[in-house]
Amino acid sequence: MRRIFLHALGLALGLALGAAAQTAPVVLQVSTLYDGTGKVLHNTRVVVQDGKIVRVDPKATAATMIDLRGLTVMPGWIDVHVHIWWHFGSNGHYGDRTETPEYANLAMVSNAWKTLEGGFTTVQSVGEPQDKDLRDDINRGDFPGPRVLTAWRPISNPKLTDDQLREWVRNVKQNGGDLIKIFASGSIRDGGHETLTPEQLSVTCGEAKAEGLRTLVHAYREAVRAATLAGCTEIEHGTFATNDDLKLMADHHTWFDPQAGLVIHNYLDNMDKFMGVGNYNAEGFASMREAIPLNIDLFKRALATPGLKIVFGTDAVAGAHGRNAEEFIYRVRDAGQDPMQAMVAAQSLAAQSLGLQDEIGSIAPGMQADIIALHGDPLHDITAVRNVVFVMKGGHVYRRDGVPQ
Repeated sequence: MRRIFLHALGLALGLALGAAAQTAPVVLQVSTLYDGTGKVLHNTRVVVQDGKIVRVDPKATAATMIDLRGLTVMPGWIDVHVHIWWHFGSNGHYGDRTETPEYANLAMVSNAWKTLEGGFTTVQSVGEPQDKDLRDDINRGDFPGPRVLTAWRPISNPKLTDDQLREWVRNVKQNGGDLIKIFASGSIRDGGHETLTPEQLSVTCGEAKAEGLRTLVHAYREAVRAATLAGCTEIEHGTFATNDDLKLMADHHTWFDPQAGLVIHNYLDNMDKFMGVGNYNAEGFASMREAIPLNIDLFKRALATPGLKIVFGTDAVAGAHGRNAEEFIYRVRDAGQDPMQAMVAAQSLAAQSLGLQDEIGSIAPGMQADIIALHGDPLHDITAVRNVVFVMKGGHVYRRDGVPQ
């Protein structure tokens, strides 16, 4: 990834809004505050200094005051499953083989900016090697974007031996990967049948655990149960999972990230831009359309499963970046999730699933100052998640639409 393009776009997108880290305290005046754990506070103030939350104090003052009264303030959202590299090429289609590397890199940077602007201050990108460069460039401050965790190179080859699987896990760690992504099933467009054996899953998830890495498993059908029994950390998708599978996940404290709507609706809305690439064909799109009611039913059954830890992930691909919050609407409106439960799933609960509960996901002393504000109240109208007007990440302000100081 060429630094000159990243630096130029960073400046163009207003990195100067955040400028240097806050060395002097900044106070956010708040009338309604969700703390990220399910609690609501009123008429208080949040003190931010050196990128972190110092305290929540209704009497706090500082030379710099940011007035967020009249808005709903909360921790920045966390999306545990995105593909931030995916984009439509210079010809308007996914998989454009004519685009230049510079165009591809700028598209990725644009996806990062749109995601941050949409209120997501942390994402877990689980598909491509380019994610690591993106993570590192954002961390260096080359351009604005969410905090990124990367799986670097996913495991998908069913022919890998046990030794090769172990070596793959070690290689991902050595190259700076934050977790291991495993494809235990084929695509839903191909029926989602099991591709890795239970033994392969046990070897891979066992090695990852030994190396101190989490595992995220793309799984449908039988693979849901197999991945759970293998001790893998998190199950993605889960279409065709039975109630017994859901209970097994709850019993094993396995994190679950089912998608209620955004990813498939995004595919269908952009069908002409994906059509003709691999299994993006008429049969594949028909399979995705058929999965919509199945996924809503799965989500409802997951909500009804005692103890099942459901986190927020969108599987955002090309066309969905910046619109991640639409998944909240599908979860609440169509699947019946409680709005506050949906918020917490993308805040403190998501942070726990990443092992970052002491850094992000809630508004409390010592936490990173990842704070967003929106017009409206999603507890009363979930579509308010579309109305993000203020974004702070690590104490830097990146969006401030009409917010006075």
